[in-house]
Order: sequence, then C-alpha cells, then structure tokens
Amino acid sequence: AKAVETIAREAIMIDMDTGTSLFEKRADEMMSPASMSKLMTLYLLFQELKEGDLKLDDQFLVSERAWRLGGAKSGSSTMFLKPQKSVKIVDLIRGIVIQSGNDACIVVAENLAETETLFAEAMNKKAVELGMLNSVFKNSTGWPHPEHKMSSRDLTILSKRIITDFPEYYFYFKEKYFFL
Repeated sequence: AKAVETIAREAIMIDMDTGTSLFEKRADEMMSPASMSKLMTLYLLFQELKEGDLKLDDQFLVSERAWRLGGAKSGSSTMFLKPQKSVKIVDLIRGIVIQSGNDACIVVAENLAETETLFAEAMNKKAVELGMLNSVFKNSTGWPHPEHKMSSRDLTILSKRIITDFPEYYFYFKEKYFFL
C-alpha cells in the first residue's frame, strides 16, 4: 500500500465502520478550527430537532447582535439575514452548511441558549460527552479567539457522530446551492 502524505500540519483519516485510525499527523494537537466549529453548532441544533423540541419550520429571530457580528457588515461569510426578522430553522441549517453563515450560527446560538456565551458552554459540555478531549469552544462560528481550539481527532469524532446520530439531516451536506 502507498503511504499517505499531506502538507497539512494536522490530519487524521479513519475507517468509518470500525473507527480505526488509518493515518495520523499531530491528530491531538489543538488548532484554530475556524468554520469547522460550526459542526458543533449544527450538532446541538440537530439534537434539539431529533428530540422533538424544535421543528424545521419553526422560526428564530435575528438579533441586532447576530446581524452586526455575523452579517454583511462583518466582512465574514454570511446569509445576509436582516435584524429583527424571523428565519426558519431549515433555512438556518442550509445557511450554515452551504454558506458557512456566521449570522446563522449566532442566531441559532442565541435562540437555543439566550446568549452565544451560554451556547459555547453547551458546546463544551457536549464535546466532553462525545469524548472530544482537545476542544474548547468560545463561540458558535469559529470566529478567531485565542482559546477557541479543536484537534483533528476531535473533528473526526464530531463528524462521525453527526453522520451516525443524525442520518436524517446528513443530506444537507451534499447540497451545493442555497438562496434565501
């Protein structure tokens, strides 16, 4: 078999069926995950949907804060949500997955936990429950923060759990386009 090589500083490749690691390169080193953090935001949202606490057609209100920090003015990836408007959860999911919308993540965080800070605490709690030993979340978006870190192993754990725990929502990750 050919050896795996990558220029990536950190990497891991696993067999999805067995969880066996096929390749590792600094897999437990904590790194700035940027938008990969959004996977935990989605995990918590999918959990609420699966438990029946929410429905895809339910709507969340866009706060002024979500608009300012994650909207067009932020210069970051956005859904271009309007403040004080409501948006369906299904649209927020597509906005996060397809458009990497920071505004959508903040809207989810604020509507599930009142504040993004409280939501980050819930993200950290869930990370521990999932066995993610090298992750610290400070926000719902992955926006730069010196303490906001994840390892590639933890990203693998989270990705696998999204696929296995929420197969009914996995199809969103194959969609390429979304317009609100």
